[in-house]
Amino acid sequence: MPIATRAFAATAADQPLSPYSFERRDPGPDDVAIEIKYCGVCHSDLHVVKNDLGGTRYPIVPGHEIAGVVTAVGANVTRFKEGDRVGVGCMVDSCRTCSACREGLEQYCEPGMTQTYGSRDPKGAGVGQTITQGGYSDRITVDQAFVLKIPDSLPLDAAAPLLCAGVTTWSPLKTWGVGPGSKVAVIGLGGLGHMAVKLAAALGAEVTVLSTSDRKKADAERMGARHFLINSDAEAMKAAAEQFDLIINTVSATHEIASHVNLLARDGTMVMLGLTTEGLPVFAMPLLWRRRRIAGSLIGGIRETQEMLDFCGEHGIVCDIEVIAPDQINEAYERMERSDVRYRFVIDMGRMTATA
Repeated sequence: MPIATRAFAATAADQPLSPYSFERRDPGPDDVAIEIKYCGVCHSDLHVVKNDLGGTRYPIVPGHEIAGVVTAVGANVTRFKEGDRVGVGCMVDSCRTCSACREGLEQYCEPGMTQTYGSRDPKGAGVGQTITQGGYSDRITVDQAFVLKIPDSLPLDAAAPLLCAGVTTWSPLKTWGVGPGSKVAVIGLGGLGHMAVKLAAALGAEVTVLSTSDRKKADAERMGARHFLINSDAEAMKAAAEQFDLIINTVSATHEIASHVNLLARDGTMVMLGLTTEGLPVFAMPLLWRRRRIAGSLIGGIRETQEMLDFCGEHGIVCDIEVIAPDQINEAYERMERSDVRYRFVIDMGRMTATA
């Protein structure tokens, strides 16, 4: 029997999110039905709602940082049972047969992963639904292969953003071999940046935060950063030249990066994580002169995401959050555009009853 679901959805790029009701599919043999307790608010949600990247199909229910509790499982499900604490991140399916999927890199699925919201859903997102709908809702049904176990040591509300912000920063840290002795710089101390700092420090790296002002310096140090650099300070930037093995760039707005390339040591890499919609000029000479690289990274695969969750459980790492009710989402978007959040909004879906 289809599952009645309450949500908040965007109906147009220029309209606020509003209450929306639809039906999720009943769990099939390989599915897990989840009562969503909390959902993080990612900056990419805002991009999709505003149709900044083009192609948004309305109505759309955003949300891909989902934490909840299993309510039912299909006959073939062996990894989960009713009552388990689980998470769902940015994808709910992939082809599972391409080379990327076979390597556990489902995020780079060659035909394209099925994103948690806004993708065509071959399984059927629900009755009359052909497009996946996300976690700004009280229920979701997901194939067991794309459901994560959340360690008991982590509170569900602060663990929810780990499903995107956590793994998005964890993946490049692991890909580029960060550990004791590594020198890592993080540009931007926001939803992604604060997780990059916490995870890099926990992996044993010496972490420096680069920001436009010192207003977040105390936060950065609390999270594990040993140094703080204001990137408009020309002398300080010059002194920091050729120091870093890895720079994690989390800024999602158009910004200058050419001068930051000089901070990289020989063979150093700047990894771009922020979703910018305009080009960022870079000059060849600083890259050539020290064999530096500028790279990109997406989220992580399912195996890597579970690894990250387990690491966070062992080290007590969670996101710094501000919990909101579903009907506060439009205010949260306005504040997010002003960078007025420390450091991730999380929607308490248990407060849906009074608002939808």
